[in-house]
Amino acid sequence: MSAALAPLAALYGAAAAVRAAAYRRGWLPRARLTGPVISVGNLNVGGSGKTPVVALVAAMLRDAGRPVAVLSRGYRGTFRGECLVVGDGKGVHATPEEAGDEPVMLARALPGVVVAVGPRRDRVGRAVEARFGYRVHVLDDGFQHLRLRRDLDLVCVSAHDLTDRPLPAGGLRERPAALARADLILLDAEGAALEGLASVPPERVLRLRRRVLGFFGPDGAARPAPARPFLLSGIARPERFQGDVTARVGRVCGAAAFPDHHPYSAADMAGVEARARAAGADAIVTTAKDAVRLPPSSLPVLVLRIAAEVDDERVLRERVLRVAERRAGTA
Repeated sequence: MSAALAPLAALYGAAAAVRAAAYRRGWLPRARLTGPVISVGNLNVGGSGKTPVVALVAAMLRDAGRPVAVLSRGYRGTFRGECLVVGDGKGVHATPEEAGDEPVMLARALPGVVVAVGPRRDRVGRAVEARFGYRVHVLDDGFQHLRLRRDLDLVCVSAHDLTDRPLPAGGLRERPAALARADLILLDAEGAALEGLASVPPERVLRLRRRVLGFFGPDGAARPAPARPFLLSGIARPERFQGDVTARVGRVCGAAAFPDHHPYSAADMAGVEARARAAGADAIVTTAKDAVRLPPSSLPVLVLRIAAEVDDERVLRERVLRVAERRAGTA
C-alpha cells in the first residue's frame, strides 16, 4: 500500500462508517417495501462471488413456491429511469447495454423470477410490487445500499478482504469492521481462515464454494469439454476463470482478458477469433456474464457455468425461508 494513499483510505473508511451509523440511528431516512428484502453484498469493489449467491438465494425462494424479484442497480447499463424490468419470469426484455450484464445473466438463468434495475432500489421494488404484486426481494449488491431496509443481510467475503484497506489504498468500500452488521457471512473457502473473523460468532459464518457445472452452448444445453479452448473474459478475476477451465481440460491454447464489464465490439470479437485460430483453438470458452455481451462469432462459443455452494446449505435455506414469511406491516 502506498504511504501517500493511507490518509485517504482512512478518510474513506471513516466516511463509510459515519454514513452507516447515520442510517442505523435514524438520522437518514430508510424505506421499507411491502415484501421482505434479502440483501446479498460484499465489502470489496471486485468479484467476490455474490452474483452466484444471488442466483442461489432467488432459486431457493422460487423452488419453495415464493414469488421472487431480484433488484439491481444495473451497473454499467444505460438505463436512467426509475425501473426497468429486465425479466418478467417468462422472458428477457432488456439488453446488457440497457440493464448491465449481470441482471440480464440473472434473468436468463432464473425462469420464474422477476429481475428489475434502477438507481433507487426502493423505487424499483415499489414498481415491481405495483406491477407483479407481493414479492420477496433479493437485493443484488446491497450491503452498502442502506436507504432500503432489509430483513436479512448476507455478505460474501474473501480472505483478502479481511486484511485489505478501503479505497483508494485498497479495494474495500468499507472497513472489515462493517461485517458486524451482517446477519450471515459467506466466507470464501479458498484459503480463507476463520481466524480473520475471530470477533464474529461462528454460527454467523458459512463457508462459500464455487461449483463448476461444466460447459454449455448458447442454447443452454450441456456440451463436451473442448480439446483446445481459447479463453475470453472481461471479469474482475480472470485468473480464477482460467484455473476453472484448466482443471477441466488440462491446458488452454490461449486467452484474451478484457476489463471487467467490457462492452465487446465486433472488432474485439474479430481480433479474438484471429488469435484463437492462430493458436489452433477448437472453441472459444467464456463466462456466463461475458456471454450476454458477446457479438456473434464464427467459431464455436462455449460458456463455463459456475454455481455457488454453501457447506451448510440447510442453515442458509432456513434463514432465507424464515425471512420470506414476513408480511407487510411486520418488523
